[in-house]
This record gives sequence, structure tokens and C-alpha cells, in this order.
Amino acid sequence: MSDLPRLEISRRGVLAGTAMLSASPAIPARAAPVQDEPAPLMPVRFKVNGKDRQLSLDPRTTLLDALREHLHLTGTKKGCDHGQCGACTVIVEGRRINSCLSLAVMHEGDAVTTIEGLGTPQKLHPMQAAFVKHDGYQCGYCTPGQICSAVAVLGEIERGVPSHVQADLTASPRATNLELRERMSGNICRCGAYSNIADAMKDVIGSEVAG
Repeated sequence: MSDLPRLEISRRGVLAGTAMLSASPAIPARAAPVQDEPAPLMPVRFKVNGKDRQLSLDPRTTLLDALREHLHLTGTKKGCDHGQCGACTVIVEGRRINSCLSLAVMHEGDAVTTIEGLGTPQKLHPMQAAFVKHDGYQCGYCTPGQICSAVAVLGEIERGVPSHVQADLTASPRATNLELRERMSGNICRCGAYSNIADAMKDVIGSEVAG
């Protein structure tokens, strides 16, 4: 009879050993070194707040980053960076857009208006003055996008652009409270100043507001 010790193997031992092997980190394969080459820059020319501007940008640069990082117009805010909050709203060719979702090179020759181009502390835009009058802001982070959107909304109504709450899409839209709230629904205010924002817009529109 052999004097070698008897090897005892249990089901629990096998399972424990398998678990240990599964948890062991895999040895990574040696990857070939990646050469990081900068993307070729592309020229873009547009008019920002009435001034001709020319930039050389990585073609992946958003309009938001071009305004903030390259032109230092930091009034336009970066919120979600996914087009969900509206903090980055600017007006391009008279229409509001989320600048975080649009590449700067797409706006060659366009006229872009940011919050800095609407008014100055010495001469406020009527919408800016109305926001101050009606406390249409609290922390203020969303306010530039709210104001740019509000200005563009009035332009939409004037041009007869219909909305989702409009019963008759062939009729001219009216600046009702429901209409204003629907059109501004893409601009999020974490502080909840929505009623004051609507009041500010009504103040600018004046007697045209119904209901």
C-alpha cells in the first residue's frame, strides 16, 4: 500500500477554486501603440452678435464650445450637453437651437445671436428687462437660454409657426398662457420659476396675450 497522503476533493472545494479562477484578472494582450494625431482644423466664418468672426476649429467642435471656449461668450451655458435642458439655447438665423447639438462648421455664414447680443446692462432687451421685473430667474444658470428661447418664441408666433397645443393648425397661433408654456417646455428651470417666466413673456407681448 502506498504511503502517499490521500487527496480529498469535495464539491465545495471545486466550486471555490472555480470562483477564484473566474475572479482572477485576465492578462491583457499587448496592444500596438496608438498614434494620436490631431484632427485637421477647418475654417468657419459666421456673424456672432453682429460681428464677423473667423475661427479654425476641430470639425467635431460644437457651436456651444466654439462660443464659450473660442469666442469667450460664456453667457451661453453648458447644462446637460445632450440637448435636454435648453441652457445652451442661442438664436441662429432667427430660429432657436440647442447649440450643444450643433457643430460649429455647420453654421458657415450664419448669423448667431447669444444672450450677450440681445442687450447690455446699460440697455436691456425688453425680454431681459421683463425677466428682471417679474423675477423670471432664481439661480440664473438657465436664464440666458430661457431669454433667448422666449425671444425666439415670440418670433415663431408672429410668423405663424404652429405648436402641439394648437387646435387648428391652419389658424394663426395666439399667445395664450398654454401656448407660451408649451413652446417654452424645452427649457428646464431647476428652480421652478416657470410662472414668472410666463409673466415676463406676457409683459413683452402686452395686449396680444389672451387667457
